[in-house]
Amino acid sequence: MLPGYHYQLTVERIDPQGAWLNTDGEQLLLRRRECPGELAPGATIEVFIYLDRNNRLTATTRQPFAAADQFALLKVSSIGPHGAFLDWGLEKDLLAPFSEQPQKMLEGRRYLVRICHDQEGRPIASARLEKFLEKENRDLQPGEEVEVLIWAFTDLGAKVIVNNRYEALLYRDEIPAGLKRGDCCRGFVQRIRADQRIDVTLRRPGAAGITDAREIILEALQAEGFLPLHDQSPPELIRSRLGLSKKQFKKALGGLYKDGLVELGHKGVRLLK
Repeated sequence: MLPGYHYQLTVERIDPQGAWLNTDGEQLLLRRRECPGELAPGATIEVFIYLDRNNRLTATTRQPFAAADQFALLKVSSIGPHGAFLDWGLEKDLLAPFSEQPQKMLEGRRYLVRICHDQEGRPIASARLEKFLEKENRDLQPGEEVEVLIWAFTDLGAKVIVNNRYEALLYRDEIPAGLKRGDCCRGFVQRIRADQRIDVTLRRPGAAGITDAREIILEALQAEGFLPLHDQSPPELIRSRLGLSKKQFKKALGGLYKDGLVELGHKGVRLLK
């Protein structure tokens, strides 16, 4: 049994220490304070397996911030002789060895890491994310819905991790206000480039995306009656106010105007009642 994962295990017996779980012929203790009150022999329970301070396999019903083979933004609790210790939501912190730190980690700072295993099968954290990611698309299609994890901000926009597998790019004019490193959100494949690199968007592409943008503008107008935004407004102002790119804003606004729902002026847009 490899630590760092969730398992469904069967309760063999219960005693004053807790519940003893069957793990391929051996028994693993789930301490009494973590046992649900209705737990009984023969029942199946989901637990997370990790190594305690004595490197013994330990079962817990607590949920870590991430399991093995996942990415997470974790805070450094302390620095030791072998690396940084990260809080991943369990009693024992997770080691990020110095060899897995592109830049030396600092206590109190948060870092995006991948939970993996060392050569001895022990869970560790690595901030060398590139070695876990593919850059060239193998199975995604334009318009496909994906999970997007914000990795790092650049001059072009944001480097993101798609479906826990691919490195991709979210362009600057697609980034809504308030988006932070470590945020996870729904996105869509915007395009697959000639070099098979992936560009993503957080708005549904095509007509569906325009419908979403229309609804965002109408909701803002219904709440305020007037928006001080127009064709010449800076993209940053539109994005901070509505979370839309300027292109999305202009297309949706044009449709609302043609439908007679809004009035356009030099100072902004007004909802017609």
